[in-house]
Amino acid sequence: MSAESHDSEGNSPAAWTAVIIMLVAFTVGTIAFWFTIVWVVWASAVVFAIGPVVGLLLARAGYGVNGPKYSPKAHS
Repeated sequence: MSAESHDSEGNSPAAWTAVIIMLVAFTVGTIAFWFTIVWVVWASAVVFAIGPVVGLLLARAGYGVNGPKYSPKAHS
């Protein structure tokens, strides 16, 4: 496989948004678990599950790797 064929794989606004949502939810849920705040743990689990859905919706809206609203940046 050449480097050009996978140069922007996963590097799109849709992917970054989904990953950031899931990272924040996981971090908040872990801290809440440490302090035994059960409702925050469950709320962060729900937000974590929403992350991929948001990524999919953004990809379908054109912000995915091959979407019309995505313009890849040059790598140095």
